[in-house]
Amino acid sequence: MKVVKFGGSSLASGKQLEKVFQIVVSDPGRRVVVVSAPGKRFSNDEKVTDLLIEGAELALKNKNPQDKINAVLERYALIAEELDIPNEIIDEIKQDLQERFASDKSNPDRFMDLIKASGEDNNAKLVAAFFRKMGVEAQYVNPKDAGLIVTPEPGNAQVLPESYEQLFSLREKSGIIVFPGFFGYSRDGEVYTFSRSGSDVTGSILANGVKADLYENFTDVDAVYTVNPFIVEKPKEIKELTYREMRELSYAGFTVLHDEALVPAFRAGIPVHIKNTNNPSAQGTRIVNQRDNTNGPVVGIASDEGFCSIYVSKYLMNREIGYGRKLLAILEDYGLSYEHIPSGIDDLSIILKEDQFGPGVEEEIIARIQNELDPDHVVIEHSLALIMVVGEGMRHNIGTTARASKALADSHVNIEMINQGSSEVSMMFGVKEVDEKKAVQALYNEFFAKVTVQ
Repeated sequence: MKVVKFGGSSLASGKQLEKVFQIVVSDPGRRVVVVSAPGKRFSNDEKVTDLLIEGAELALKNKNPQDKINAVLERYALIAEELDIPNEIIDEIKQDLQERFASDKSNPDRFMDLIKASGEDNNAKLVAAFFRKMGVEAQYVNPKDAGLIVTPEPGNAQVLPESYEQLFSLREKSGIIVFPGFFGYSRDGEVYTFSRSGSDVTGSILANGVKADLYENFTDVDAVYTVNPFIVEKPKEIKELTYREMRELSYAGFTVLHDEALVPAFRAGIPVHIKNTNNPSAQGTRIVNQRDNTNGPVVGIASDEGFCSIYVSKYLMNREIGYGRKLLAILEDYGLSYEHIPSGIDDLSIILKEDQFGPGVEEEIIARIQNELDPDHVVIEHSLALIMVVGEGMRHNIGTTARASKALADSHVNIEMINQGSSEVSMMFGVKEVDEKKAVQALYNEFFAKVTVQ
């Protein structure tokens, strides 16, 4: 049994949905289909989820959201018209949207989740209707009926353990199951969504729940690439990587897969296969527990911008018990989460996303650090990019850090900081945002484009 998930670009139009149908029916093992909301048909198009968010924001401001609702309905109607699906399904979607927008708005976050979730929910109904119209036994299954129970955290729901046992009963259903991604239900029956791109998470949860042999994730690229193709022209494809490698790359900027999506599949030991809806015969990328490290120490390079560092220096900091805890407690008071903490005996840097700072927060934090921790120096440095060099092979390879540092130096990129994870699967370089692309290109040339003479 396979669970197969299709992203928004794979479901953006009737033509795309025809491709999805052919992919699903070409393999009898593809019994569970997880769908996203319709995505962009062209570069300037709007995703259905974005239209829904805009509509919900208007409704919460007591403004009329009807134009946004009509735009959403038009997207579904165009797909139905392209595929000659009976109008009853559009009437059902229209009624559903009207009921959602008319629902209680006293809890804005919960209302927003209810509206956002309709994109996937109604698309699953549409996809199931199309499959039936094509003569295939298919049924839409609502997450509540299937037992997908999540924590009541708007926009950041987490699956509860009892869900897996309840989802196993999906195996008993006949035909193809079409399941909406992105959301589940709390124990009291309210809708809560996963974080953005959470349909990947739903697919992984279902793969675990039904004890699938494989979780296939169809997107709009042939494979996971060694580096962002918008930075490096025609980068090499990755044929196979481990869960840990993919998790590190996703966290650090790879957008092919949600960075939390692999956890349920990983726990169940289910391999994941990334494939292209528009080119299903392409080999794709397999994500597994273990692999042979035959392709060198580095499997991929990811980067992301928008970071800053809080640098704190104090002589004999290492002798002062609780110094780091006190510093992190200040950040906790402001609801700030950190990414990395490179440290020495007399100093440490805390790396965090700079968009977490509200007006005046930065000045308050510096003042508190100075007053409560009495440092010699405290500086916040903005506009940093983090570059993650990832590969299981680094654990058994000498000189990887030296090669990376030399490549950056030769390209005149100054390294602001270096941090290697305790797992030794990744190393992080902090550079100025203006040097991000140059740094990534230099590292790619070193580890993937250079010909090594034996």
